[in-house]
Amino acid sequence: MTSGTFIPSARDLPGTFVAVVGPSGAGKDSLISYAQRRFVSRPDIHFVRRLITRDGKAGGEDHLAIATGDFEDMREKGGFAVYWSAHGLRYGIPASVKSDLALGHVVVANGSRSALNDFAEVFPRLLVVNVVAKADILAHRLQQRGRETEADVSKRLERSSLAIPEGFRTVTIDNSGALADAGERLTDVLMDLLSERTGAA
Repeated sequence: MTSGTFIPSARDLPGTFVAVVGPSGAGKDSLISYAQRRFVSRPDIHFVRRLITRDGKAGGEDHLAIATGDFEDMREKGGFAVYWSAHGLRYGIPASVKSDLALGHVVVANGSRSALNDFAEVFPRLLVVNVVAKADILAHRLQQRGRETEADVSKRLERSSLAIPEGFRTVTIDNSGALADAGERLTDVLMDLLSERTGAA
């Protein structure tokens, strides 16, 4: 965090943070990219890339690669709104999203089911979009992307049944079929959020 930069507190965030979560292989990143193309002309919705301690050329998610040491330095300086660990990696949502939320905007990012309690503490208006897919489709997609070993694929599939804790405002989208079908569903969900914002203005 740069010295002198104002980072709003949770009570000053009237915008909605949309955490897109779900098992590996469910197609979260493809859905986010689909929706991003649909809202390219809207200045009041932001699609934010996570920072991950993974090589930027590893394929899959369009993330911002960061070295572990730099990640920890950024964390200590308050550079993350939310951060967590999974699969031997560190993940973080930049603190800059709070400025967009303070304007009442909608912010969309790839989240994590295991970190939802942390998201809820930071973002008072949180919507969880739970992306799911059939087990055989998850396995096929994980094998196709070729990013993990067979052992890693098995571990990710074991976590595929991880449920969303109770108490969260949640929308579930099945992405087992055509991307356009699930993509339009996510687009509708985000449009509803933008309409709520316009109606409250």
